[in-house]
Amino acid sequence: MKIAVSGKGGVGKTTFVAVLAKVFAEYGKKVIAIDADPVSNLAATLGIKNVSAIMPISQMKDLIKERTGATSEEYGKFFQLNPTVSDLPDKLSLEYEGIKLMVLGAVKRGGGGCACPESTFLRTLLSYLILQRDEVVIVDMEAGVEHLGRSTVKAVNALIVIVEPGSKSIQTAFQVKKLAEEIGLKSIYAVGNKVASDGHRMLIEKGLNGIPVLGFISYNDKVLESDIKGRAAYDDNSQLLSEVRGIRDRLEDCLKAR
Repeated sequence: MKIAVSGKGGVGKTTFVAVLAKVFAEYGKKVIAIDADPVSNLAATLGIKNVSAIMPISQMKDLIKERTGATSEEYGKFFQLNPTVSDLPDKLSLEYEGIKLMVLGAVKRGGGGCACPESTFLRTLLSYLILQRDEVVIVDMEAGVEHLGRSTVKAVNALIVIVEPGSKSIQTAFQVKKLAEEIGLKSIYAVGNKVASDGHRMLIEKGLNGIPVLGFISYNDKVLESDIKGRAAYDDNSQLLSEVRGIRDRLEDCLKAR
């Protein structure tokens, strides 16, 4: 299964990705979690120590230069559009408690886009992971679908948008849905997070009219506590794990019914 997760900054997207990866691993699945958000927090959310020592792949300049064939100091204008990446998931992933983690990192863009070796390299790597690998792949994206190309979108089983109670978060969900549909992605779902009342549930369900809601995650002080203590978001948090297990089950039911 290939899952992309998006949402407005601060809604709990990375926490959901970490817990969902844990839940799939509990079911005996091989899991690769991909941190494709420029603000890379997935390693810490999984409880990995010394995260400052993890170098994002976008910063591995010698590797990118070698694989793309870029020649100049600043990579130049000429480089391969289809670099070899098939060996990299095993070489560059960090395995932790049954979950493989890959941190893509950010590409510094100039102007309106980046037709550069770094961007091409990361897109090729992500395409390979989605199209060719047989693991469960969960991609933690920024609030958009920039990492997904038209060639890979057919292999993505679901795009899940994380939404918290509030108009800005709901508005972002529809923006993400529009962008996803423009590249042909139809399996779009939402998960309500930080829900503290029935009113919050109603606000999200009513606001997301047209986007199926897979379930809700309750507001949970233990998530903040785990962050303060540098532990995995799901450590000693049976409620959070139970709620995400239910969301995983609901997702599988929805996909089977399509």
